[in-house]
Amino acid sequence: MTAENSREFDVIVIGAGAVGENVADRVVLGGLSAVIIESELVGGECSYWACIPSKALLRPGSVLHAAQLIPGATEAVTGVLDTQAVLNHRDWFTNNWQDGSQAEWLDSAGIELIRGRARITGPREVQVDGLDGNSYALKAHHAVVIATGSTPTVPAIPGLSDVPFWTTRGATAAKEVPRRFVVLGGGVAGVELAQAFARLGSDVTLIARGRLLSTYPEEAAELVLAGLRADGVAVHLHTDVEKVEKADDGSLSVAFDGTTVSADQLLVASGRHPALANLGLESVGVEAEDGKLKLSTDASGLVDGPASDGTSGYWLYAAGDAAGKVLLTHQGKYEARATGDAIVARAKGALRGAPKPWSSLAHTANDHAVPSVVFTDPEVASVGPTLEQALLQGRNVTGVDLPINVSGSQLYAPDYKGWAQIVVDEDRRVILGATFVGPGVAELLHSATIAIVGEVPLGRLWHAVPSYPTISEVWLRLLEKYGL
Repeated sequence: MTAENSREFDVIVIGAGAVGENVADRVVLGGLSAVIIESELVGGECSYWACIPSKALLRPGSVLHAAQLIPGATEAVTGVLDTQAVLNHRDWFTNNWQDGSQAEWLDSAGIELIRGRARITGPREVQVDGLDGNSYALKAHHAVVIATGSTPTVPAIPGLSDVPFWTTRGATAAKEVPRRFVVLGGGVAGVELAQAFARLGSDVTLIARGRLLSTYPEEAAELVLAGLRADGVAVHLHTDVEKVEKADDGSLSVAFDGTTVSADQLLVASGRHPALANLGLESVGVEAEDGKLKLSTDASGLVDGPASDGTSGYWLYAAGDAAGKVLLTHQGKYEARATGDAIVARAKGALRGAPKPWSSLAHTANDHAVPSVVFTDPEVASVGPTLEQALLQGRNVTGVDLPINVSGSQLYAPDYKGWAQIVVDEDRRVILGATFVGPGVAELLHSATIAIVGEVPLGRLWHAVPSYPTISEVWLRLLEKYGL
């Protein structure tokens, strides 16, 4: 039997991933009431099918490889990865896909949880088909927030829709390692999972329509390509898949460039797009673009356009992947904190119009300093525009790059191979962007992010002396090459 429940809250958040949790937490800390609606696991994609499990699969192989390169450790490390132990380790990190502790946290934070599927039916109105069989008619006093994340983009390849395949969820939740594994896509997810499964024992083929990691400098992509090939991955770049078929024995065949490879499992890692379908957004004036709904938001996450009730208007927000600007968990949580605080400020009359740049209510870093890491071996860590991107923006910039060859890198591994680049704004004499490639460089990234966000003048940055002997000494070498 279905019951109708009418409830009112200050803020309704659709989606209980990391972004939704952070929005709800901030508004409750600000004195407002909040309900969060989720049809799957509380904690979302990153906790169960993306960032956490993928890194849990990658880390054992990186540690083993690092040990195998160091004299003394090389002689002691004689085995290969224990596949089942790696998968068990991954299961522990995902809490075996149980969200009880996450749901308990919501309760302790004073956030109500309704498990079900939400649909916006009007300004500040949300209908929920509860997983408990009940229907909920919810009304928000101040805001509805879309925090539904993103969903895989599947290319139109002949035969693909007729065969079983993995998206990233299938790969990161795998219960066994396929003998023959084909990866379609040369982006971050494609290269990370190709290397993870190669090191777990799969015979991996990666096929990409362009080059690897197309949004990163080509020097970075070349080092990652060398790392993949060293692990036995067969990489085919600038290649279109012509057809995918299922064989009588249950395996798959993938045809490209006049050849065919067989796979026991196929991963489609061709990017993601905001998950906005079936949310009722059309009912409040959100229109489709190129066949997909797209939200346009201001610096606080407020959705632009006709989604208004004719009175105050400020009620519909989006944050994280759903907003479609930066599809990264840490950046989504940053947006969520600002959006939650902006909702509270508007509810209290402390914010009218758009927030000031770099205030706690604005997503300003999205336009200047978005840090990202590719957790392959070697790692790629980047923040701000690349040199190519800055030049296309018409900036007056200089690129400074060099191999990473300092005492710290030589101690890390005798044959350490890495590369670093900074992009200097010549008009202001500050750093606009930075990229580091090599084993262990992810931990260099936050210093670059701070330098960019803080607009630290190069003359002052010269006095930030890196510890010796660490890989951070590359900062000194870059500034010396620039001329300081």
